[in-house]
Amino acid sequence: MMKTRKALLGILFLILWGLTFMPNTALAHGEKALEPFIRMRTIQWYDVMWSKDKLNVNDEVVITGKFHVAEDWPRGVPKPDATYLNVSSPGPVFVRTERYLNGQASVSSAALKLGGDYDFKIVLKARLPGRYHLHPFFNLHDAGAVMGPGHWFEVVGDPAAFTNQVKTLDGNVIDMETYGLANGIGWHAFWFALGAAWLLWWVRRPLFIPRYKMLQSGQEKWLITSLDRKIATVILLGVPLFVLGANAMTDRQYPNAIPLQAGMDQIEPAPSAVNGGLIQIKVQRTEYRVPARSLTIVAQIYNASDQPVQVGEFATANVRFINPSVGQPAPSDAEVVARQGLSVDSADPIQPRETRTLRITATDVLWRNEWLDGLIRDADSRLGGLLFLYDATGKRHIASISTAVIPKFD
Repeated sequence: MMKTRKALLGILFLILWGLTFMPNTALAHGEKALEPFIRMRTIQWYDVMWSKDKLNVNDEVVITGKFHVAEDWPRGVPKPDATYLNVSSPGPVFVRTERYLNGQASVSSAALKLGGDYDFKIVLKARLPGRYHLHPFFNLHDAGAVMGPGHWFEVVGDPAAFTNQVKTLDGNVIDMETYGLANGIGWHAFWFALGAAWLLWWVRRPLFIPRYKMLQSGQEKWLITSLDRKIATVILLGVPLFVLGANAMTDRQYPNAIPLQAGMDQIEPAPSAVNGGLIQIKVQRTEYRVPARSLTIVAQIYNASDQPVQVGEFATANVRFINPSVGQPAPSDAEVVARQGLSVDSADPIQPRETRTLRITATDVLWRNEWLDGLIRDADSRLGGLLFLYDATGKRHIASISTAVIPKFD
C-alpha cells in the first residue's frame, strides 16, 4: 500500500513539474511538424516584415513579404494547384480585413506556378488583448500548412471597444460581431431540443436488458407502439417541410444573398527576383555532418552581372545562416538566425563573368533545434533553399537551389 502511494505521488509530481516547466516550443503552431523536405522545397519565404508589434484594440498591422515556389517540388507532395494564404493565430484574436498576392486582391484559394515569385500583403485588425505568436502560412491541398516566419504581437485595450462593421450590397451597415447571432443560437437550440426530445422519448422506457429479454421471448412487436410510429411519421414528414419552408422565407427576406464562393484565383508570378539569370549556380555535392550539425554545399557559381559578388546568406525552412564578413541588412531579433553560421572557403568576391567553385558551409545547432537534421532520415533526402549574394553596391541576387544530401557520421 505504501509503495502504491509513493508511486502515485511520484506520477503527480512529474505531471506538475511538466506543467510548470513546459518548454517554450509548446507555444508554437506546428511549424516544425512537416517533414524537412516539404518545408525546404515547397514555399521558400523571405523578406517577411511586420508594420508594428504593439497594438491597441482596433489597430491594424500589415504583414508583407515574398516567397518563391520551388522548382524542385517534392514528388510526394501534390502540386500547388490549390493553396490558401492565411495567418495562424491562437483563436480569433485578430480579424483579417485585406489580403493581396502580387498586388491583386485575393479572397479565394489560388493556384501557384512552380518556379514563380510572389509578394503578399495581409492586413489584420486587433480584436482581443493579449500576447500572441502569429505566422503567415500556406495551406497546400492534401499536404498541410507550410509556415512562414513567426513574430510576437502584444495587444492592449478594452475588448468591448472592438468594432467590426461592414457595408452590405444594399447599403446597410452591420456589426459582424453580433449580426445573425440570435438567429444562429435560435436554430441550434431548436434542433437540439428536437433531437433531445426524440431521444428522451425512447430513453424514458426500459432499455437494453428488458428489451433484449422481450426479443428473446418473441415479444418484439410490443417494442414499438402505434404512437411511436405516428410520432416518427410526423418527424419524417415535418422536418423536411419545415426546412423547405424556412429556406423559402429566408430567400424572400434576403433576395440579394450571394453563396460562398468556390472559385480559384489565377495569379501570375511577379517578374523573377529568384534565379533571374545574372547569377547561375550549379550544385555539385552536398554533405551534412551529423555530429557537427554542419551542412557543406559545393557549388559552381557563374557571375553574369557587372559587379563582383559574395555569398552572404543561405535560407531554408525559415532559418537564416548569415555570413558575417559580407555587409547586408541586419536581421531582426524575431527571426530564426544563425548570425555567424555561414562561411565560404574563399573570401575573394566572384568577379564579373567569372566561374568559381565554392565550398559553402552552414553550421549551427539550429539544424537540430528546428528539426531539419531529420532530412537524412526522410524518404526524399533532398534539400532546398535560397542563396543570397551581394555586390559592393549592396544589390542582392537570389538563387533557389536544390540538391541531394549525403549524411556523414564522422
